[in-house]
Amino acid sequence: MASNIRTLAHARLRFFTRTCVAALAAGLLITSAPALADADGDKAPAGRKLIEHTVRPGETATALAVKYHAWTDEVISWNHLSGNARLHVGQKIEIPVVLAALPKSEKKNKKKHGVSNSSREQIRRSIVRTAQEHGVGANLALAVSWQEAGWQMHHVSSAHAIGAMQVLPSTGKWMSLYADHRLRLHKPEDNILAGVLLLKHLGDETRSTRRQIAAYYQGLGAVREHGLYDDSKQYVRNVQAIRRRLKQGFPPA
Repeated sequence: MASNIRTLAHARLRFFTRTCVAALAAGLLITSAPALADADGDKAPAGRKLIEHTVRPGETATALAVKYHAWTDEVISWNHLSGNARLHVGQKIEIPVVLAALPKSEKKNKKKHGVSNSSREQIRRSIVRTAQEHGVGANLALAVSWQEAGWQMHHVSSAHAIGAMQVLPSTGKWMSLYADHRLRLHKPEDNILAGVLLLKHLGDETRSTRRQIAAYYQGLGAVREHGLYDDSKQYVRNVQAIRRRLKQGFPPA
């Protein structure tokens, strides 16, 4: 038991350090960061609020991240989940909710970042239409978007990835060359087009769905040079699981 507690504490320390470094690099770390204590007296990372949750049947880390406006990898890291991120019914976990992504903040984010607040159904239909127009599997594009941002446009990551497809500005400029016009990533149709064109390009380059998905997350150059990182393997499993659910006619989570 003591060993498990120490392991969890070390995992949380690594998570906190990683979050602070990322925030500092993005210029987002503030002196009065939220300090909300959990049941063990640990502090919430900057920009996060810890929510306790008891796992119910059928719930996954990805589904809970989308439900609570959190990031899947942060849910996994904070709770020191196993490599496959498997949850057990009755398990108590803490979810680091991204405060800036809470529904009450969406209008503020829209004003600050110019991000559209299109509904999930509008985003879903646009992804399907755009994927079909460009020869990309609609369920694959939907699964990637759900994993990245839950089919929502208001998400802007600490690395400045934008919107439903979580496209970096540099990637948007790159994909603009394929689209033959400037892609404005805060606009849903352009954000989705950028993500779909990137998936198409990665599919052509990798000839492997598994590596295509990994390259979307990790970067094509890194996949070629290093293979799939451990967190990329988990990302691929998550996306493929969502894709299977969509193919079977079920909701993504």
